[in-house]
Amino acid sequence: MTTIKDRLIGRLESKDAVIGIVGLGYVGLPLMLRYNEIGYRVLGIDIDAGKVEKLNAGHSYIEHISSERIAQARDTGFEATADFSRVAEADAVILCVPTPLNKYREPDISFVINTVEALKAHLREGQVISLESTTYPGTTEEELLPRVEEGGLAVGESLFLVYSPEREDPGNPDFETRTIPKVVGGHTQACRDVGVALYRPAIDQVVPLSSTRAAEMTKLLENIHRAVNIGLVNEMKIVADRMGIDIFEVVDAAATKPFGFTPYYPGPGLGGHCIPIDPFYLTWKAREYGLHTRFIELSGEINQAMPDYVVNKLIEGLNQRGKALKGSRVLVLGIAYKKNVDDMRESPSVFIMERIRDRGAEVAYSDPHVPSFPPMREHHFDLESVPLSPAALAEYDAVILATDHDRFDYDMIRAHAPLIIDTRGIYRGENDERVIKA
Repeated sequence: MTTIKDRLIGRLESKDAVIGIVGLGYVGLPLMLRYNEIGYRVLGIDIDAGKVEKLNAGHSYIEHISSERIAQARDTGFEATADFSRVAEADAVILCVPTPLNKYREPDISFVINTVEALKAHLREGQVISLESTTYPGTTEEELLPRVEEGGLAVGESLFLVYSPEREDPGNPDFETRTIPKVVGGHTQACRDVGVALYRPAIDQVVPLSSTRAAEMTKLLENIHRAVNIGLVNEMKIVADRMGIDIFEVVDAAATKPFGFTPYYPGPGLGGHCIPIDPFYLTWKAREYGLHTRFIELSGEINQAMPDYVVNKLIEGLNQRGKALKGSRVLVLGIAYKKNVDDMRESPSVFIMERIRDRGAEVAYSDPHVPSFPPMREHHFDLESVPLSPAALAEYDAVILATDHDRFDYDMIRAHAPLIIDTRGIYRGENDERVIKA
């Protein structure tokens, strides 16, 4: 006899299944495009009516995703909606919603819970629910499982539940959704089998795991690995600076070793949705088990202190020129969290701007990827990007090179800025008293 599981796997493999994606941001939108281009009908669901309207008109709101691709998807069956009841049309429901930290640096999974609460009355037999949002081990079992079973659907028999963490790296030309291996953990073996069938047509390599908890922990380990190593090199930067050594020269040299070393470079702090946030999801959950994750928390303290380190370098540079920070005009170069993208999530540049403003300086920014300072949950600036020119640079007492976009003219910046606080090693190896390495 054909089971519900068999029928769902058959629909996924034949591409008759409808893929529903909830949350159409930096993770959900590339995933939508991938399923659309291989022949699935995709239904996108988002609470932001403005995003829905733009997508249905064939327009993109993410710089590295072209409007042409959105329009093509729209012409081939993609539709966006703010109506959560339409989740009943989908055979697969993939949740790509934010999981930030609250003001106490504790996990805020309210977006996940509120989304499931909005969807649960519309779930039906023969669906698979996949959570992709970063979270602590146990979230899928503790928060999603009881909610999706409230209507009488048994997970593993009539409904299937998996956790498969997103691994998007916005703007990275070396990888795309298809080429990044996909980890999948199911609540049951049947759930895992359905999860593998969901992702196998769209992703080159699917990596099945024993449980949702193992998959949740995998995502945290990946980003804690980066956070700890960046914390280490940021601390090394401070030591090297005090000793008069260029840390970028040291990292470049160490990277010539063909084994046992992976280069990580210092910067003004951590940005993006994952690396500044994920470690705290594990430290919070570990306390439930009576554990204090000292190594992880120490790296978090070091990385969170970097914006203040940069501002102190700015103060030193101004002092050397007989100026105070209060009343000075400071231009921040790059406010996206990484080079060549418009992604502002957890950008250290914004924290630097706030500290400068709070100390009485006039702050401005220039970023070719972010023409206007966007609305953010916790940060507010009424600013437009300053076009860079020799005359514009000369108007400021100092510039902080916070994000190393390729579109910046670094020769022009060096020639015309009176003081440069270089947080990215752009001017490494140069002996110029106007350049302060931070």
